[in-house]
Amino acid sequence: MPTGRRPRVTHSLENVLEATIALLDEDGEGALTFRALAARLGGGVGSIYWYVSSKDELLDRATDEVMGRVLAGTDDLVDGSDPIGTLRAVSLAMFDEMVRRPWLGNHLMRNTGVQTNSIRLFERLGQQVMRLDLSPQQRFHAVSSIVSYVVGVAVDMAQPPPKEFFESGLEPAEFLTAYADRWRAYDADEFPFLHQIADEFERHDDADVFRSGLDMLLAGLRVQAGA
Repeated sequence: MPTGRRPRVTHSLENVLEATIALLDEDGEGALTFRALAARLGGGVGSIYWYVSSKDELLDRATDEVMGRVLAGTDDLVDGSDPIGTLRAVSLAMFDEMVRRPWLGNHLMRNTGVQTNSIRLFERLGQQVMRLDLSPQQRFHAVSSIVSYVVGVAVDMAQPPPKEFFESGLEPAEFLTAYADRWRAYDADEFPFLHQIADEFERHDDADVFRSGLDMLLAGLRVQAGA
């Protein structure tokens, strides 16, 4: 006989994280609330508290879930013959995921007690560096520098365009041309570098710049290791 009581909706942590990641990907971190998440899952806010105690913990666990996917996607790279080539491939996988998910880089390694997959990814990079003829300090510096570069550039690329771009009403390519023209207007004797790179800046692609910087970083590591 009907009682008029709503059936209890049950979830799993996997469901909660899947819905959280989808919400973050679609609408950004500002849209993530327990109320919005509960509506997406089809239940009450209280049901989410079975799995996480706060929004911060939810973000940490969502970040760790995504980094687990990066780990799984790079499993077949770890036995390659060139450790620096493996470092490059894993770094690119990290970068691509962070560019695809602008919210991700801001939370990586924020809580290593929860983000065990992030630690495993750090370890994965470290084990490749251990194959090189480097001191423990050099290995620590190498992995820290790689992670800092990857995360730093990805977070920077995830930022919204400057206010000047929106106010200009220009398309991205037109805005770059206008900016490059501004550099060309500077005195060439006082600003020779700006004049030399203006054409490159005008047609540059941020992802290409990132890959070039990563290759320079890894080339330096190769020289340092005598590889």
